Amino acid sequence: MLKQLRERLRATRSWAHTALTTPTPVTADVLQNNRDLLDPLELCYHSLHECGMGVIADGPLLDCLRRAVTFGLFLVRLDVRQDSSRHSAAMTEITDYLGLGRYEDWSEEERIAFLTRELNNRRPLLPAHYKPSADTAEVLATCREIAAAPAASLGSYVISMAGAASDVLAVQLLLKESGVLRPMRVVPLFETLADLDNAGPVIEKLLLLPGYRSRLQGPQEVMIGYSDSAKDAGTTAAAWAQYRAQERLVDICREQQVELLLFHGRGGTVGRGGGPAHAAILSQPPGSVAGRFRTTEQGEMIRFKFGLPDIAEQNLNLYLAAVLEATLLPPPPPTPEWRHLMDELAADGVSAYRAVVRENPQFVEYFRQSTPEQELGRLPLGSRPAKRRAGGIESLRAIPWIFGWTQTRLMLPAWLGWEAALSKALERGEGELLGQMREQWPFFRTRIDMLEMVLAKADADIARSYDERLVEPDLLALGAHLRDLLSQACSIVLGLTGQSQLLAHSPDTLEFIRLRNTYLDPLHLLQAELLARSRQQEMAQDSPVEQALLVSVAGIAAGLRNTG
Repeated sequence: MLKQLRERLRATRSWAHTALTTPTPVTADVLQNNRDLLDPLELCYHSLHECGMGVIADGPLLDCLRRAVTFGLFLVRLDVRQDSSRHSAAMTEITDYLGLGRYEDWSEEERIAFLTRELNNRRPLLPAHYKPSADTAEVLATCREIAAAPAASLGSYVISMAGAASDVLAVQLLLKESGVLRPMRVVPLFETLADLDNAGPVIEKLLLLPGYRSRLQGPQEVMIGYSDSAKDAGTTAAAWAQYRAQERLVDICREQQVELLLFHGRGGTVGRGGGPAHAAILSQPPGSVAGRFRTTEQGEMIRFKFGLPDIAEQNLNLYLAAVLEATLLPPPPPTPEWRHLMDELAADGVSAYRAVVRENPQFVEYFRQSTPEQELGRLPLGSRPAKRRAGGIESLRAIPWIFGWTQTRLMLPAWLGWEAALSKALERGEGELLGQMREQWPFFRTRIDMLEMVLAKADADIARSYDERLVEPDLLALGAHLRDLLSQACSIVLGLTGQSQLLAHSPDTLEFIRLRNTYLDPLHLLQAELLARSRQQEMAQDSPVEQALLVSVAGIAAGLRNTG
C-alpha cells in the first residue's frame, strides 16, 4: 500500500518540477485529490490500531497524517480575485453579442432574472465560435483555469467592489459557462461605505433566491473591506459601517439558518484596518466570530509576524486565544445610547473627512506633491498596480494612498475625521458617555487605542520638512491646515484618555518609537531630498537616485512597522 503511494508521490513531484518550465499533461499516477494521499495513510493507521499496534500508529504515521490533513497536496488554497466591473463588462459584451441588449443598462431585477434563468438552463450560453475581446477573454480564461484546477487547490472567488446580488450570480454564471461543475464559494467584497450599508440586504436577497442555496453547499462567505471603505469615508465612519454590516449579516444568516464566514480584508496599517490581532478580534460584533476567523495579513506584517518560527507560533496562539474568547465570551452589544453617539460620530467624521479629501480642489495636487505617491508606482513594491484606472483619489488603490501619507509621517488617512467627530461630541456635552464607551465597549476602546497609537507615530515636523522641499508655495497653507488638524486630534485624544502624553500607559511602546525615530528621522530628510532630485530630472529606474529612493521607502516602512 505504502509502496504504491510512494511511487505516486514521486510521479507527482517529477510532474510538478517539469510543469514549472513546460506545459506537461497530467498522467494517471499524478496525485490530484487530497483523498488519494490520505486514504492509504488512514487505512494503515486504523489497521495498526486494530492489530494492537497503536503505539506504532500514533508515532510518525500520525504526524504524517496531521501534516497531510493540514497542508494536503497543495500547501495552501489560492483565492481568485477580480473587480465586479470586469464581470459586468464581460456580461455586457456577451448579451450584446447574443442580441439580448446591454447587460449594464438593465435594472438589478432584470439582471437577476436573466442570470437565474441562465444558471438553471442546461444549454450553453455562448456558441463555440464566439470571439471575445481581450478583457472578456481574460475573464473567461481565468474561469477555465479554475475549471481545470483540482478543487482542493483553490479557495474562494472574491469579487472586489461588489455591491449587488447580481455581482455574485454573474460570476457563478461565468464559472458554469467555463466548465466549473463543482461548487465554489463566490465571495462578495463590500468595500465602500454605501456597499457596506447595503451588504445585509444583498446577502438576504441572494439567500432567498430559488436555487442559490443548492449552489452554495457550505457557508456563506462575505468579505469586509477595510482599506477602500476608509479611503472612501475615513476611519470613523468606515469602522462603524463595518461593525453594523457584520451585525446585520450575522442576524440574516441566523434567520436563514446558513453558516456565515466573515473574511476580514485588513492591511497592516490602522488606516487599512490593521492593529493588534487579539484586540481586533475581541472588538468584533457578538456572534460574528463563531469558532472561526478569516483575515488577511499583508505587506511587511507577514515577515514581522510569521518570519521566524517562534514568533509565528506566538502570533497563531494570539489568534487562537482571541477566537476562542470571542466565541465563548462574546463582547456585550452596544447600548442604544452608544449606537446613537456612534451614528453622530460617523456622520461628523465622514463630513469632515470628505470636506478635505473630496471637496478641497487643492487636495489631490497637494497629495501628489507632498508624498512619494507618484514614485511608488515606479518602484518594484507591492503586488498590484498603484491605480485601478485613470482619475483622482477615488481611482487610487488603498495601499499607495495609505503608504504615501505614512512615508511623510502625517498618517492622515488613519485619523482625519476623528478630530472633528470627537470635538463635536465634547461640545455637545457627551464626554462622560465617550468615557463610558471606552471603558465598557471593546469596539470603541480598540478604535481609540489604535487612534492613539497612530498619532504617537505621526510627526508634524517631519511632514513640514517634506512640504518645504517638495510643495509649491500656493499649496503650503493646506499642509499647515492638515498639521493643525493633527494637533487637534492629539489634544482631543489626550483629553479623552486623561494622559499628559500619548501612550503614557505603555512606556515600552513609547521607548520603541523613540528608539526607531533615531534612525527614521534622517531617512525622512534623505527621502525628501531624493524625491526633489528625482522630480527635477527624469531618472531611469536603475539610476542611483531611484535605487536610493527605494531603500529609503523600504527603511521607513520597516521602521514604522504597520505601514502596508
